[in-house]
Amino acid sequence: MIKRYLPYLKQYRVSCILGAISKWLEAILELLVPLVMANIIDEGVARADISYVLWGGALMLAMGAVGFGCALFCQRSASIASQGFGTNVRNALFKHIDTLSYREIDKVGAASLVTRVANDVTQMQSAVAMTIRLVVRSPFIALGSVILCLILDWQIGLIVTAVSVLVALVLWVIMKKSVPYYSANQKKLDRLTQITNENLEGARVVRAFSNREKERARFGEAADDMLQNSIVIGRISAWLNPLTYAIVNFGVAVILLLSGVKVHGGSLSSGDIIAVINYMTQILNAMIVISNLVSLFTKANASMHRVSEVFDMRSCVSDGGGCDPDFSASAIEMKGVSFSYAGTDKYSLRDVSLCIERGETVGIIGGTGSGKSTLISLLPRLYDCSLGQVKIFGRDVREYKLRDLRFLFGVVPQNAALFSGTVRSNLFWGNDKATDEEFDEALKIACAYDFVYEKGGLDEKVAEGGKNFSGGQRQRLTIARAVVAKPEILILDDSCSALDFATDAKVRANIAALRGMTTLIISQRASSIMNADKIFVMEDGRIVGAGRHEELYRDCGLYREICDSQTRAEA
Repeated sequence: MIKRYLPYLKQYRVSCILGAISKWLEAILELLVPLVMANIIDEGVARADISYVLWGGALMLAMGAVGFGCALFCQRSASIASQGFGTNVRNALFKHIDTLSYREIDKVGAASLVTRVANDVTQMQSAVAMTIRLVVRSPFIALGSVILCLILDWQIGLIVTAVSVLVALVLWVIMKKSVPYYSANQKKLDRLTQITNENLEGARVVRAFSNREKERARFGEAADDMLQNSIVIGRISAWLNPLTYAIVNFGVAVILLLSGVKVHGGSLSSGDIIAVINYMTQILNAMIVISNLVSLFTKANASMHRVSEVFDMRSCVSDGGGCDPDFSASAIEMKGVSFSYAGTDKYSLRDVSLCIERGETVGIIGGTGSGKSTLISLLPRLYDCSLGQVKIFGRDVREYKLRDLRFLFGVVPQNAALFSGTVRSNLFWGNDKATDEEFDEALKIACAYDFVYEKGGLDEKVAEGGKNFSGGQRQRLTIARAVVAKPEILILDDSCSALDFATDAKVRANIAALRGMTTLIISQRASSIMNADKIFVMEDGRIVGAGRHEELYRDCGLYREICDSQTRAEA
């Protein structure tokens, strides 16, 4: 698991190596300090040699200064490596998510993906920094202290070894017990993020229906759920410091008892006792650091598995070998197409067959949940059909390279999604080589020119999600964004629902005047599609009627019912 993330540290290997070496140097100097101190006591203090004591003190100061410099260098190296690692992993993760189809994104959930990119990678980044700064140092200090204690006196060294093994065993047990709870905590954080996102995006809906108390309760329930899980983690982790302190302090007491006997018998000097106690203190400090690192690495381990889950996902929509469209063939052709979303066996589309010629304006109408949006999602391969075949300009969509296929389309989705920036930067999404004149032309087609230039023109700021524009203005800007790309096939997925009838009619007339463009209008308004060259009527994932307005009104009961109900409503 860890090996797969080593390449993200490759460009920082010099910082990692030099940082680790500098930390080792600091640890070596720290291990030598008790020996120098013991020598000062046994040689300088015992003989009242002031010059020896001063020389030893100066040596300890010099060692401390060098160790301090090594620690600073390691801190800098660890920061560079960990921050670079986090950036590389985030970039790779975001790039990989961008390759996933809607099916995989629907399966994981947007809130969970945001948490993994932000929070989980941060946990991994912290683990890298701590590995260079502390994980390299603390075990080395603990092991070195044990070895030096064995050299000083093998019996005392065995006690120190036993104490170290017991502390390590406690750390292992607590880490093993807490790992599942840390994994659960990240999932509960996903849920909390999801509720927060829903309430921020739907704040107006929540307030309009006076459901603030209900949403607060829902958020509170998720927060309490996460709290209870965190309390369990806290209860497990709470044993860590008391147990390690108890074991180490008991070891110190035994060592003092044994060393007192040895000093009295002359087999151990006073300086050696001071050195052993210092080494026990160093072991204790090292174990405390390791115990504090246990929770960090447990979180990082859970986060690493969650990030790896995303990396292991493969899009069910694979890139085709590449082909050129045949513009003499039908623009769109479906044969026996059926489709079901992930996690369900129920088909949202069933045995759909249709043919649309190049340059036609086609309307698709039906009730909510009839499969209109699902159908048009199959055309640019946002999803792949479960059964059947979808052809664009005579070629199966699976034969195209995804980039080439999607360049043929201009899609205006149901939700008018704008990005923070300017009007110009949003229009560049459609065509990054377009001129201001082309932008102006697209804005006029979408009936957006007037309000854009009243607000400040192409350089007018667009807030997050386009919140500084009305719903109808956002829809018209998304239409302009699609039109400026000059696509072969323009898909308008209920994209004029927020427009009044007059503006809707004008936008449709402007688009109809564009020659050579195949236009699909998905709408629940019969008035929006009645002048189309062909109309498909959908119900329960099937096409139940096809033809022109007059034919369908005469022969298709569902279409006639839709038209009559809307006529009565307008009257």
